[in-house]
Amino acid sequence: MKKTVVLAIGLVMACNSSQKTASTNNEIVETQQNPEMFAKTITEADLKEHLYIYASDDFEGRETGEPGQKKAVEYLKSQYENLGIPAAKEDGDYFQNVPLEVSQLPSGSITINGVNYPLGTDFLTFSEGQGEFEDMIYAGYGIETDKYSDYKNIDVEGKIILVKAGEPVDANGNYIISGSSKKSVWSNMSESMGKRMELASSKGAKGMFYYDENNFPRLKGRFDWMKNNENRRMELSTDGSDGFFTFWINSKLAKALVPKIDTEAKSQKIATPIKIDVRSQNNEVVSENVVAFIKGSEKPEEYVVLSSHLDHIGISADGEINNGADDDGSGTVALLEIAQAFKLAADQGQGPKRSIVFLHVTGEEKGLLGSRYYTDVEPIFPLEQTVANLNIDMIGRIDPKRTGERNYIYLIGSDKLSTDLHDLSEEVNRKYTNIELDYTFNDENDPNRFYYRSDHYNFAKNNIPIIFYFNGTHEDYHRPGDTPDKINYDLLENRTRLVFHTAWEVANRDQRIIVDKVQE
Repeated sequence: MKKTVVLAIGLVMACNSSQKTASTNNEIVETQQNPEMFAKTITEADLKEHLYIYASDDFEGRETGEPGQKKAVEYLKSQYENLGIPAAKEDGDYFQNVPLEVSQLPSGSITINGVNYPLGTDFLTFSEGQGEFEDMIYAGYGIETDKYSDYKNIDVEGKIILVKAGEPVDANGNYIISGSSKKSVWSNMSESMGKRMELASSKGAKGMFYYDENNFPRLKGRFDWMKNNENRRMELSTDGSDGFFTFWINSKLAKALVPKIDTEAKSQKIATPIKIDVRSQNNEVVSENVVAFIKGSEKPEEYVVLSSHLDHIGISADGEINNGADDDGSGTVALLEIAQAFKLAADQGQGPKRSIVFLHVTGEEKGLLGSRYYTDVEPIFPLEQTVANLNIDMIGRIDPKRTGERNYIYLIGSDKLSTDLHDLSEEVNRKYTNIELDYTFNDENDPNRFYYRSDHYNFAKNNIPIIFYFNGTHEDYHRPGDTPDKINYDLLENRTRLVFHTAWEVANRDQRIIVDKVQE
């Protein structure tokens, strides 16, 4: 399929050897190499050919751990082998095994001061926990920063702790952590829960009771739905290895422990016996990331990670296949075409200065599991040497709610950690692709919280600069109608070329991307 492309690029390069582009710091300057010649190998026809295979019924919706997902990873492996791009792992295996497990909803109860509370009424959890404790520690908001700590002068080693949602304010009503009327990350449920759990676990706590009156009904709705539909939760097998558990409790249970919990912020010991007996059954799931890479010519120990998720949601209960052409077949085939372009450049002696990692992750639809395994458990390449992550998730359609030109892309996160990366991204687009860069969903107050909902976030939380490329949702999102015939291939081509050009500049500039907005 690619032989004619290789011949053409060779002829073009022979005629354009004096037009190379590279970048120094934020500026793109003319030298002897022209990445446009390689970008032009990214075509509608090739993207379409890949996607009609990858999002076909044969792949059965690519459900994590299911036969269709196995076909998907084999397809990706074969493409990298055909391109001559090696595996990222030293043993030559393209697959990074991601240990997963599916747990049934647990069953059981907790007993406090002789009063029994069954799971699913006054407390909720999605994992198991057991133990008997003579007392527990109320740790206020469960927060610790350089400006504020609920853990000061308390020892939670081996204890159960009770914390509440929200964050402290001063006498003037300003938030102590931000020092202003602006809330910090500790007020956001999706991010702060993980931060509270990690902090408590790092201090040796055995488990956490979490009081969030506003969100308890929503969690109970999810719990009841899973119970009634026999739905199971997939997670990394490593998640429960330390035995730490989290229980969400309602107002009744919270106030039985601390009667004035809504206003009381002072950490204290609660002298009450607690017995926990909540058990669950887990089943192993075999799944894998696919990881290939091109070694850098001058700075091989620095890495630019390009990512997309290879999975989708599989087959519906009524037997309909959710093909996931846009989500994230579009990102997957874009990554393959970008890989081809970089390989052609390398074959012409114009390989990237920094190493390029092509990371196809599993389990995104189950909670960003494959990318979290790569960043938090087994990074194939050191995170401290990872310069940036460009993540592609849904770039083949048009958001029907958006007004304006069709030639657009939503950019999320480009300025969250690095002004440098944001400026480079803008300049690359002006020079090469002229797409309207729409930052609507980059707003911290965006209720969709897309910044936290795709695989780039696991890099961002490690202070690695990211850009998330996204076309927005549509009527076929997570539905059987997300098929390859509905993809706008001209837009997919141009958007893919934008990612390629951005990766090219990040990989070839003299200085690595500067992180000037380190986050907590």
